[in-house]
Amino acid sequence: MKKFSMALAATTTLLAANSYAADTTSTLDAVKERGYVNCVIGNSFPGFYSLNKAGEWQGMDIDMCRSVASAVFGDASKVKFLPVQWAQSFTSIKSGKGDILSKGMTWTLSRDAAQGLDFLDTYFYDGQGFMVRKDLGVKSVKELNGATVCVLTGTSSELNIADYSRANNLDIKTVVFDDSSVRNTAFFNNNCDALTNDKSGLAAQRSAAPNPDDYMILPETISKEALSFAVKQNDSEWANVVKWTFAAMVAAEEFGVNSQNVEKMRDESQSPVVRRLLGVEGDLNAGLGLPKDWAYQVIKNVGNYGEVYERNVGTDSVLGLDRKGTLNELWTNGGLMYAKSFR
Repeated sequence: MKKFSMALAATTTLLAANSYAADTTSTLDAVKERGYVNCVIGNSFPGFYSLNKAGEWQGMDIDMCRSVASAVFGDASKVKFLPVQWAQSFTSIKSGKGDILSKGMTWTLSRDAAQGLDFLDTYFYDGQGFMVRKDLGVKSVKELNGATVCVLTGTSSELNIADYSRANNLDIKTVVFDDSSVRNTAFFNNNCDALTNDKSGLAAQRSAAPNPDDYMILPETISKEALSFAVKQNDSEWANVVKWTFAAMVAAEEFGVNSQNVEKMRDESQSPVVRRLLGVEGDLNAGLGLPKDWAYQVIKNVGNYGEVYERNVGTDSVLGLDRKGTLNELWTNGGLMYAKSFR
C-alpha cells in the first residue's frame, strides 16, 4: 500500500510538472514555430476592426497586430484574426487560442487582476458617451432621466452607466445585448432612447447609420476608457515583444521616421537613437529574441503611430476624429503617447 501511494504521488508530481511546463511554454517560441500570430479581435468596430469590401480586415487594432507580425517575421501578413464575442475575449487568451487581445478593450483593475491577462500599453485614450436621435430633443445626458439605453453586456460601459445613473439619480433603464450589431440595430429601430459606448465607437456606429445626420453624440464624457493590448499573464518574454513593438511605432513618430522615409533614415540618419531603433547599431534586439531589423520592419510594413491613427480613425477616415488636443497626441504636443527609451 505504501509503495502504491509513493508511486501515485510520484505520478501526480510528474503530471503537475508537465502541466506547469505546458503552461509556461513561451508564446514567442510557439508563434515562431506556428509561423503566424493569432490576434483576438471583435466582430466589427469600424476604425478599429472591420472587413472592407475585399473581405480584408482593417482598422487600428488590426494594424497593431500586423505590427507584431512584422516584428517577429518581417511580414505583416503573418497574422490570423480571430473575431470573438465579448464573453469569449478573456478565455481565448487564457486558453492559448489567441496570442494578443486587441479589440478596443478597456484596461480595468478587475480585468488585469482577475482574468488571467496582463495589459501592456494604451494605444487609444477614449471615454464613454451617449448617442441619441436629434428629434428626441435631448441636449445633455442629464436629460435622460428614465430613458432606455442600449448597451453591450459584459463591458465596462454597462458598469459605468449603472454608476452614472445612480450618482445622478437618473433612473436610466438599460437594455442589454451580447452582440454589438444587434444592439445597434435595436437603437436605429427606435427600440431604445439612447445608445452608449466609447465615443470612438459611437462615431463609428453613427457613420454606419441609415441616416447619420439624424443622430447626435451628447457632449458629456462619463468615464476614462484606456483601450489597451493584453496577453496571457506571466509571459514576460512575449509581453516584451508586444509592448516594445508599440513603443517603436510611437518612437518612430517622435523622431520623424515613417513608412515613406524609413529606408532613407536607416541609411543616412546620424541620430544614435534612430540608429539603435532601426537596428543600424547596438543589439537591442537580442533581449527580445527578434531579428536585428525588427523595428525597421514594423515601420516599413505598418507605419508609425501617427500613420496608423490617421488612416484608421483620423480626420480623413470614416470616423473623422481630430487628434489635436486629445490625449492621443504625442507627449511633445501635450498628449500621453510617450515611448520609453531605446537604449
